Amino acid sequence: MVEISLHILDVVQNSIKAEARDIEIYVEENIKENYLKVSVKDNGCGMDEEFLKKVTDPFVTKRTTRKVGLGLSLLKANAEITGGSMEITSKLNEGTFVCATFGYDSIDRQPLGDMAFTMVTLISCNPDIDFVYKHIIDGKTFEFSTKVVKETLGDVFIGEQNVLNWINECIVEGLNEIRR
Repeated sequence: MVEISLHILDVVQNSIKAEARDIEIYVEENIKENYLKVSVKDNGCGMDEEFLKKVTDPFVTKRTTRKVGLGLSLLKANAEITGGSMEITSKLNEGTFVCATFGYDSIDRQPLGDMAFTMVTLISCNPDIDFVYKHIIDGKTFEFSTKVVKETLGDVFIGEQNVLNWINECIVEGLNEIRR
């Protein structure tokens, strides 16, 4: 994967396959402390302890269409190459938490990527799932919730193109604001 946002997209796809209805995406950029942390928390079906021990092995997957699952193993490798780490916790029938920390100024750290586009892609393809996206840059916070947007929209479908355009603009503006 060439961007961290694509790792996030991959982990969220795992959450969706695990039948999660609520997914929280958290990004923290702490330049002073020299780390970038990304995490995904879901309320999906979770994993048993035996599978959890093997989940970062690229040749372990629950997919039936292929025999490899590179997503989590690549995320772990990309975090570790920057001096960071990855942790996964999961409880069967409760959900999963994936957290990767990267060395912020590492030459090997991939760029974060376009988080607004990533979120709009997730929302447009999964309008029935509730997403919370929280991004912190050096203590300044931006938070976006599809549940709040859906309540505000009433009968208007969140997947309509005009709404998705607004969501993209909202996220871009929010991120620009906390970067200042």
